[in-house]
Amino acid sequence: MSAADRSAKSFVLAQLGDRRFALPADTIVELAPSLPLHHFPHTSPLLVGVIVRRARIVPVFDAASVLVGKRSSAHHFYLVARRDVGKASELSAIPVDAECELTSAELLPSEAGRPRYVRGRIAVGEELIDVLDFESLVSEAAAAEQGGNRQEGAG
Repeated sequence: MSAADRSAKSFVLAQLGDRRFALPADTIVELAPSLPLHHFPHTSPLLVGVIVRRARIVPVFDAASVLVGKRSSAHHFYLVARRDVGKASELSAIPVDAECELTSAELLPSEAGRPRYVRGRIAVGEELIDVLDFESLVSEAAAAEQGGNRQEGAG
């Protein structure tokens, strides 16, 4: 990790279950209030539906199922973030349990053995909080789901 990566940057802290996680603030578009979640048949891992926000269809991914081990039950807010998919950029959202907060901190290196979607950690008071790479989180979950489906079909 270079010195430029470690300099103080802004992060949005989000509550999922009983844990807090951070996302780089420059990827966050907005914190949206609870909106109707539209469901439809699909096979995409983590995708729980879509919301319509500012005349755009925004896919909603339940990151809590990966990060805290259980699906998010209440969708009080949606944290809308920009994801780079190939050469294009799209909006995606994750349900969060409470209002988010903005903080500035130095990005610390991730510990060995942490998942690839953990970009690093930040210290907020006495707490060390994982900084997530949202695109890696969604991609890794998709790969794990496809691997599980292949194993189930192989037996």
